[in-house]
Parts: sequence; C-alpha cells; structure tokens
Amino acid sequence: MFKPTLFAAALAAVLPMPALAVSDADIAALRGEFEQKLKDLQAVYEARLQEMEGRLAKSNEGVNAARATADPAVPAPANGNAFNPEISLILQGGYVNRKAGTRLPTGYLQDAAITAPSRGFSLNDTELVVAANIDPYFRGSTNIVLHDDQASIEEAWFQSLSLDHGFTLKGGRYISGIGYQNEQHPHAWDFVDNNLMYQTLFGEHLVQDGLQLKWLAPSDTFVEFGAEVGNGAAFPGSAVDRNGAGDWAAYVHVGDDLGNSQSWRAGLSYLSARPLDRASLVTDTAGIAANTRFSGSSNTWIADFVWKWAPEGNPKDRNFKFQSEFFQRDEGGDLLNDVKTGGYHGKQTGYYAQGVWQFMPSWRAGLRYDRLNHGGIDYGTNNATLLPAAYDPTKWSLMTDFSPSEFSQFRLQWARDHAMSGNPDDKQLSLQYIYSLGPHGAHNF
Repeated sequence: MFKPTLFAAALAAVLPMPALAVSDADIAALRGEFEQKLKDLQAVYEARLQEMEGRLAKSNEGVNAARATADPAVPAPANGNAFNPEISLILQGGYVNRKAGTRLPTGYLQDAAITAPSRGFSLNDTELVVAANIDPYFRGSTNIVLHDDQASIEEAWFQSLSLDHGFTLKGGRYISGIGYQNEQHPHAWDFVDNNLMYQTLFGEHLVQDGLQLKWLAPSDTFVEFGAEVGNGAAFPGSAVDRNGAGDWAAYVHVGDDLGNSQSWRAGLSYLSARPLDRASLVTDTAGIAANTRFSGSSNTWIADFVWKWAPEGNPKDRNFKFQSEFFQRDEGGDLLNDVKTGGYHGKQTGYYAQGVWQFMPSWRAGLRYDRLNHGGIDYGTNNATLLPAAYDPTKWSLMTDFSPSEFSQFRLQWARDHAMSGNPDDKQLSLQYIYSLGPHGAHNF
C-alpha cells in the first residue's frame, strides 16, 4: 500500500493540476488560429516563390537577348504579322462650301499639280494600307491612294529591324521625315485641310523615292538625326531622268518630358533640290494663275516645335497640343513664262501655329493661323507680268470634332481665307468624316 501511494504523490508533484473543463468553442478558436497562421505562412512563401520565378525569367530574357546580339544569324521568334499582314482602309469624305476656283497664295511658286478641292458633297482619298514584318530583319509597308478611277502608290518601303547602335534604314518610296506635320497622312491632320505653309512648299507633303538613314541617340532625352537622298521628282524638285540624286535632306529632332503631364519636341530640317524645267503655278499681276517652268536650285529650312499636355500623362479625358512650324525658302535660277525666259530669285518665309484642346472625352476644338511673307522676289524680265504688289497671304481656321471611338471621327470647320490679293476673303465651311477599318499603326508624337 505504501509504494502506490508514494508514486501517486510524486506524479502529482511533477504534473500540473488538470485544467478546468474545455468547451467546443475553445477548441474551434484554437483550430481557427492555427489555420490562419498556416495560411499567412503559405502566402509569404508563395510571394517569395513568385519573386524568384520573375527574377529567373528576366535573367533568361537577358541571356536570349545576348545570344541574339552575339549571333544575328539566329532568327527571333516570328510574330503574327509574319504571315498575317496588317490591312487597313481609311474612308474620307464630306461637304465643302467655298468660293469657286483655285485660291493660290499670291507671290509664291507652287506645285502645278495642285487642284481646287471639290465643292459640295464629295468623296476624298481612300487609303489602303498593307504592312507586316517581312522577317526578323525587315519590315515592309505600302499605302495606296484611291480616288475615283485612279490609284496611286503614295508609299511602298522596306525598313530595317536589326541594325545595331540605334540606326534604322528605310528605302523605297516613303514620306520624308523633315519638319513635323510632313510625315502625317491627311486622315491624321487636326484640320480638314493643309496649312498654307505645307500647301506652298510641297502641295501635301514631301514624298521621296530613295534612302533614309536615322540614328536614335542612346540617351534619356529623345535625340534623333536623319539624312535622306532621293530622286527629287516631287515638288520642289522635278522628275528628271538622271543617274544621280535630285535632292537630299537632313534633320535633327529633340524632345523630353516635363514632369508627368507635359512633353515637347523641337526640330530643325534642311532640304536641297535641283529642279529642271519644273512646272510651277504663280498668280500673276492680273490675279490669274500663270504656268511657268523653273530650273535652278531650291533650298528650304524648317524649324518645328510641338508641346503636349495631359493630366498625369493620361490624354483620355483631357489634353492639349500646340504645334508651330516656320520655314525659309530660297530659290534661284531661270524662269520661263509662256515664251519669255528670265532670271528668278525668291527668298520667302512663312509659318503656321495651331492649338487643339480636348475638353472632354471624344470632343476637341482647335484654332489655326497661317501666314506667308512675300519677302524678296525678282522675276527679272518677267517682273512686268508676274511681280505682284507686296502682299502677305493669311488664313484663320476654327474646328471642332467628335470621335465616338478611335476608328471614327466627324469634324466641322469654319475658315476665312485671305491667300489671294485683290479678292474678297473666302469664308469656307467644311464637314468631314473619317473611318478607319482594320488595324492601323499608331501615329507619331
């Protein structure tokens, strides 16, 4: 009897006293606490695992890029465009109320191919665009303009994809990179018509048949240099059967961000052409468009500036864009007017400035002012018939447009055109629609 009693006393001294009765609620609470701590621990380890997997993926991308750079013969994976080209169709048309006839800015030689826009209802140019990556090394694109029963190739070019050190080569027929608005197709304009500056210099825009080389500097600030050489067939040049180049161009563009809401771009461009027997229109002293033939040199400087604002860089609801360009054109040579040939020299300037404000989603309003300065003009022996009185052509344009989506746009524009001297101003009212069918590449800055 002694030993069992002694053992029981020792055991009681070592072990704690039994707790009070445990309820089901206490057990449930303990189980819940355990499960929650297990979930928290699992979440921590899953987060660490995802981080490690992301670092591994980036490391593999770097290795693949290094391999591609070291061995350019290894092609990159083909994308969907390799066998499925991007095909888009741009539909444009509208209504115009204006005075009859072609209103040429007084005192400026212009492209003889310029025609007056149709009055009333009309279908404007329809653009068919086909583009795709040809292979890992080149991209190709063509833009075919359809108008009534005519079709013309506005662009048909190839562009390199794999040149190193920021270089890009483009060849074929392409829109020149000079200036700012020059590279924009009409459907990307902010107004129904072109400004007087580009109308006078190029008709619509300068298109080159030749080669273009661009270099993008490896810097935080956007710095781009470009050089082009072409056959010079487009105005201010002329179509000439020759082995050498008919014109060349060079330009530089720089830009940067100003905080999160603003950005800008500025540029300087130069174009040199050597036209031979170029067909040009000029308004004579009687206010009639005279056909002339010019041979000599044509040199043009263009300075451009663009500033954009959008709250925190998001242009969806509100944004503002200001753009302006200034040019100086210096031409000298021989000018044939009817049967009389005389020396010609003209050094003229001009500019435009415009602002476009998107004040709410889908709605914008814009104002543009164009001005050309007659400068110094000498038609030599043709002064009596061609030299007009000093006059500076101007034009005001006010527009508003509505875009239900990125694929459709409707625009209303009112303008006062004072391009011709000796004529009352032309009050112009325009309605325009633009539809984009199919995928279309993003426009430049």
